[in-house]
Amino acid sequence: MLADYHMHTSFSDDSVMPMQDAVERAIAIGLDEICFTDHINAVHSYDDCDCDAYLKEINLCRQMFKDKITIKFGMEFGLQSQLCSYYEDLFRQYDFDFILLSVHLINNLDLWNHEFQHGKSQIQYNCEYYDELLNIVHNYNDYSVLGHMDLIRRYEIESECPFEYVKDRIEKILRVVIDNGKGIEVNTSSFRYGLQDLMPSREVLKLYKKLGGEIITIGSDSHREEQIGYKIPFIHEQLKYLGYKYFCTFDKMQPAFHKLN
Repeated sequence: MLADYHMHTSFSDDSVMPMQDAVERAIAIGLDEICFTDHINAVHSYDDCDCDAYLKEINLCRQMFKDKITIKFGMEFGLQSQLCSYYEDLFRQYDFDFILLSVHLINNLDLWNHEFQHGKSQIQYNCEYYDELLNIVHNYNDYSVLGHMDLIRRYEIESECPFEYVKDRIEKILRVVIDNGKGIEVNTSSFRYGLQDLMPSREVLKLYKKLGGEIITIGSDSHREEQIGYKIPFIHEQLKYLGYKYFCTFDKMQPAFHKLN
């Protein structure tokens, strides 16, 4: 079985991909299941994705392609510590299958354009990123897996921060995730961003397994058709090499385990 559990469409402000085109591409490359995870990155006005229209389009695609592929209703919640209550309210309004918990901004400062990193040492901004993620998982529980949990690596200014400097923080995060019955994703955007390792890194994946973590989803973080499903079979191989036996899909926020291909 092959599933892509991180996909963005024109309902996200950084994609123009029509949802129906995304489904047709997923079918064409042989995916069995997909989950749309368009963005909600609440900052001030909470005016991101139109959730009602988004769910309506998902249901339309389900009807159109019901005999060809399974389509799940997810979102990517871009949390900040001060906004947890907003996401709790949003989560209660819809019958989600799957929620990615991600950190894209801290104190309303973006990571991608280095607003957050500006004026800080590499160790400082890395530690502050993981401190924010740890605070969130301590205080927010309406999610399925952590999306690209070491995202800060994607936006390093120079070389990546050595793992030993952030290992203790990452371990604390993973312990909370596991204790709360949540998981992590492997995000294949690492390849198109030119990272030297998987996302999260193999060191994180080894640590997660050592701590008893089992829930893993795999997603392309696609924003264009050609990115859908990218390198997912390779990730199956890598997870098996690291000792994992299963990956997960979700239904109504409950994980289902599937043998790695």
